[in-house]
Amino acid sequence: MFGYTGKMLFANLSTGEFEDKCIPEDWYRDFIGGPALGARIMYEYMPAKCDVFGEDSMVGFIPGPFSGSNFFCGGRYTVVSKSPIYNGWNDANAGGDFGPSIKAAGYDGVFVKGISEKPVYIFIDSGKPELRDASAYWGLSCGEFEEALKRDLGVKYSASFIGPGGEKLSPLACVMNDYHRAAGRGGTGAVIGSKKLKGVVCTGRLPFELANKQAVTDLNKFLGEFLKDHPMYANMRTAGSTGAFIANLLSGDACVKNYSVSLEETGKTEEDFSRLGAPKISDEYMDEGYSCAACPMKCGATVKIAEGKYKTDGTIPVARPEYESLGWFGPGIMNEDPEALITMNHLCNEAGLDTIHVGGTLAWAIECFNEGLLSKEELDGIEPFWGDSDAAVALTRKICDLDGCGKILAQGSRNAANHYGKGHDFLFVASGVEIAAHDPRRAPGYIRTYQLDPTPGRHTKGGLAKANDRMSKELRYNYRITGHHDVQEMCVTEYINASGLCIFTARVFPGNTIYDAYKHVTGNDMAPRDLRYFGMRSFTMRWAFNLREGLRRSDFTVTGRMVGDPPLKGGPTAGMTLDEERLGDNFYNALGYYQDGTPYLDMLQLTGGLECVIADLYPPAP
Repeated sequence: MFGYTGKMLFANLSTGEFEDKCIPEDWYRDFIGGPALGARIMYEYMPAKCDVFGEDSMVGFIPGPFSGSNFFCGGRYTVVSKSPIYNGWNDANAGGDFGPSIKAAGYDGVFVKGISEKPVYIFIDSGKPELRDASAYWGLSCGEFEEALKRDLGVKYSASFIGPGGEKLSPLACVMNDYHRAAGRGGTGAVIGSKKLKGVVCTGRLPFELANKQAVTDLNKFLGEFLKDHPMYANMRTAGSTGAFIANLLSGDACVKNYSVSLEETGKTEEDFSRLGAPKISDEYMDEGYSCAACPMKCGATVKIAEGKYKTDGTIPVARPEYESLGWFGPGIMNEDPEALITMNHLCNEAGLDTIHVGGTLAWAIECFNEGLLSKEELDGIEPFWGDSDAAVALTRKICDLDGCGKILAQGSRNAANHYGKGHDFLFVASGVEIAAHDPRRAPGYIRTYQLDPTPGRHTKGGLAKANDRMSKELRYNYRITGHHDVQEMCVTEYINASGLCIFTARVFPGNTIYDAYKHVTGNDMAPRDLRYFGMRSFTMRWAFNLREGLRRSDFTVTGRMVGDPPLKGGPTAGMTLDEERLGDNFYNALGYYQDGTPYLDMLQLTGGLECVIADLYPPAP
């Protein structure tokens, strides 16, 4: 079998036992890797409706076939679990070096259940796993943990781990690697923390076979030449995702004042926020660039603040904030100070909290304060007026430390609204998940993805949103025939996430290169029909997890502000109210689902590989 090691590691923290499992070969073919293969494995081995923080609850760390293959931009891995926010399927992926390191350590994935009596971490050296005491690391920030591992291990390693936020079971907690790469959203960090697991640490150089190694090398050579002349290549190397910030702010895509108004309604202009995005934030603060495994684009960067109250001390690398962090910690709270923004981003990275979750919750709290719903006393003496960067940093620190009011806010904006009994009209969440800095009122394809993807609230799950960018305004808000296109775009993204590719490859790599590479690595075809069936199968496998938990379409909700109820009064999306019901209906019709979210039997049979779902949804008559 090409592109894989052929075995998975299963760990039981309650007993301290490890087991190597060779899963069926057709699972690899049908589900490839990442969230799709993770869902198939969790469906098989994790009992339905178990307590998300209980012994039977599982967490998986799973790369794709491209991880370790050296194919460009193919190094991502996915963390899978049940979500403590909406009690359904959760997956989140990250770049860096950890994905290939799992493969080099001898496994196609690591799945963990049980609860340890004391803090532990899993150490894997070339196919040999062991549990190690993590008591000395429990409570350390993410950067401190990485530094401690460097000091204590004495070997080259890569780790996927949680910070204090996950240890304290905040549903905003993500999973970190390489200091500040984050598999964010959905609260998997809290699930890991509930197991007293600090993380998984991998080392080793075990090989695995590729179907055509020379073809992968040749394809990389071609892409290397192609990318030299691609405008996005140069932009990503110098600015990363910050390069899109100003354009998105002007188009109505980025968040302004917790999505309550347009930029023009605030009286501010792009110049007021120009220091937050490219090229200024890189020109003023960039230290050095870095890349994920096998990536020539090098879109990441560390930064330094040379002086002042937010001066960096150089002990822990500080990341240049990505676009989502710019949106929420910038115009989302009317902050114009890049140094405060860098600091808020770094606080979240060190605590192991997702910046979108924290940014959305922070913006909600600030709006509640400015509208008179939350008092100074309820916010521990902090008065976070719009644009007060010092107050925003102080409140972010409270959240990251789970201190005082921060302990409430670290449960997320919906839980905080329920706790205080107010502010529900200001929520911008899908099933309790804070939304990315991409406004569905500008690109209505997002509302279907935010609401009805098996992992709600994500902007990287495919669908019409990116296609909306290429449409006229008339077509963008025409809901008559969206279904087929929505499904096709979803299928592409399901493949990208399962294979371990970076999502930017769909916008940068030419032609069929990302599908040709799959054949070179695994020996399997990915023709258009294969792609569509795979995407439908992958989506359905993840959705079937939710169905088994008793969830249906009606359980996945979006808030009124998200759909333009009431609509904005100014800016590019003035007057827009979305028809999210029809977008969802169209998607289900094209996918082969009943309107309640149950897949048709003939669709399950057509795509293949879903016999386990058929057995649960359509059992034979007695």
